[in-house]
Amino acid sequence: MTKSSIYINYMRKSRLSLIAFFLLVALPMAAQSPLEWDFSLEEAGNGEVAIVAKATIEQGWYMYDTHIPEGGPTPTMIEFDRITGAEQVGTFQSSDKKATVKFDEIFEMEIGTFTGSVTFKQRLKVTDKQNFAIEGNVRAQACNDQTCTPPLPVDFTFGSSDLPATLAVTAAAQPEGQGTAPPVATDATPSSPVDGSVDGEAQVAAVTQPVATMGTLDREALWSPVIEELNALGGDDHAAGSLWSILLKGFLWGFAALITPCVWPMIPITVSFFLNRNKKSREKAVKDAMIYGLSIIVIYVTLGLIITAIFGASALNNIATSPVFNLIFFALLIVFAFSFMGAFELVLPASWTNKMDSKVDSTTGFISLFFMAFTLALVSFSCTGPIIGWLLVDAATHGNFLAPAIGMFGFAFSLAIPFTLFAIFPSWLKTLPKSGSWLNSVKVVLGFIVLAVSLKFLSVADLSSGWGILNRDIFLSLWIVIFAMMGFYLLGKIKLKGDSDLAHVSLTRVFLAMLSFAFAIYMVPGLWGAPLKPISSIVPPLSTQDFKLGHDPMNQVFDDYETGMTYAAQTGKPVLLEFGGHGCVNCHKMDATVLSDERVRNLIEEDFVFIVLMVDERTRLPETIEVDENGRTSRLRTVGDKWSYLQRHKFGTQSQPYYVVLDHLGKPLSPAHAYDESVDNYVEFLQTGLRNFN
Repeated sequence: MTKSSIYINYMRKSRLSLIAFFLLVALPMAAQSPLEWDFSLEEAGNGEVAIVAKATIEQGWYMYDTHIPEGGPTPTMIEFDRITGAEQVGTFQSSDKKATVKFDEIFEMEIGTFTGSVTFKQRLKVTDKQNFAIEGNVRAQACNDQTCTPPLPVDFTFGSSDLPATLAVTAAAQPEGQGTAPPVATDATPSSPVDGSVDGEAQVAAVTQPVATMGTLDREALWSPVIEELNALGGDDHAAGSLWSILLKGFLWGFAALITPCVWPMIPITVSFFLNRNKKSREKAVKDAMIYGLSIIVIYVTLGLIITAIFGASALNNIATSPVFNLIFFALLIVFAFSFMGAFELVLPASWTNKMDSKVDSTTGFISLFFMAFTLALVSFSCTGPIIGWLLVDAATHGNFLAPAIGMFGFAFSLAIPFTLFAIFPSWLKTLPKSGSWLNSVKVVLGFIVLAVSLKFLSVADLSSGWGILNRDIFLSLWIVIFAMMGFYLLGKIKLKGDSDLAHVSLTRVFLAMLSFAFAIYMVPGLWGAPLKPISSIVPPLSTQDFKLGHDPMNQVFDDYETGMTYAAQTGKPVLLEFGGHGCVNCHKMDATVLSDERVRNLIEEDFVFIVLMVDERTRLPETIEVDENGRTSRLRTVGDKWSYLQRHKFGTQSQPYYVVLDHLGKPLSPAHAYDESVDNYVEFLQTGLRNFN
């Protein structure tokens, strides 16, 4: 028996492979679509070319036709960001097969779909071969029997070098400049270049959306940065407070992970291994255990830093509110929940364990201890994975580069404490309860909780995409059922795979069952519109509820920056500007606990013009806009992209919720305010801005 056999034998009984690690952390960041696109140009005769878009559809999935009746699902469509030296001819449609049309019971209409592969074409009349340039994207929605993907854009770009060599521009072609497709403009959108590109002083003018009644308002001032002015006003260090809260959450979740069946048995096994390894020197055993604990911390902190370095703090925030990310994370948590409940086991391949065994045996000193710590992190991931994933997503929404690493530090620190302390005081091991059926019960209860949490990610995807499939009523109904069933399980009324017969129900089980039933009963009034403030950050907002008793929404809230600023100038009131998000947990919490307070509500309705901008709003802008950010070109395609850019550019921050009081030139009147459930502090924030305005 090798020196690490005791340790490794337990590892072989672990319930998660390395594949699950990448599924939980890496796959959501780089999700694969069931649709694959291939773009090309071909000559269409008479001085025309055709953009050929071939879609390959994964087996079991289908996509919609380009022509869908009004009120139906999102059709397959083509969008142009830039057309130079050509003009659009005809419509975007399938060229090699007809759609399969059948009656859809959900939409109550005839809808055409495609499976396998299909080729779409869009003809263009070439007017100037030398200056020919096309930039755009294709959007399509893919569905199977269980779910649908959002219609995310797939970009394509063609230049003059991509034109067929045999193409001949006809004499009837229009002169250069007249064949360019005009930008789509509305009364709220300025006429800017077709390609949306801006530079220098033109950048602010291109991004702003003036309205006809804007009068003499200085639009450039509305978008000018006010970071220095905000710093001069001072205020609470909300960023530091956010990091402290993330650290505390990580610390508490680390302790919660200790009582899972993947980690708890490792405490006596690992500590005994250290003591047996250094029987002649207790000092060396303690030193090795401390190095082992530090290695655990280094591994998890490195994980947080790597994820942030790859994707960036702002990108992590965008990913955390992405429908695709949340749908995949929802599916992964469902898999983990079923695994915890005994439906199946995810087993670590024996070959990997043997390889790790050889690494531990072939190395010495610090490297050997590091490999052992890495193995612990790997094999315990079946229980800690959902916790780590949830913690990383929560940290990502803070928009701070250090947040994921700090969250991982808190988690790893509390996880490493027992291994170090029990090595220093091995006699404490005798006081630990032995592993048994209670650990399986802990795992099942964790499964119920993970199942409930998974609905939060489905809700974020639903809110961001505007599908309306998981409103507040349905969400609460599912939670009531889940926690009621958990209560019955704790009382032994429900028995799952791996559970032992209960001779009696312990006092601990009775107490936990009471809490579970009480929580389920507490949520029942929410079905009729009760605010449920303690969980308002998790459940969908009250605006999604179908039936509400006595709910009185705020009178007037603007969702467009320039429109709200115009109205403020007309009424002579200061502006309360909020940056929020459909998937922003703390935004919903503030709405339910602070903005619903009578004092706050009266102040806002009587003395302010309230503008709420959702940074994850997926509505497409009439035209794509390019802006320069720190030497990097960013494309603003959706309404959320635009408001996110406004927050970054003007206020120098990325986290939500974010509140600031502005005058009619867009200048701050008080320190910015972030997540804080104190009504008194929010009232003071509003009154300070109002006093400075007057």
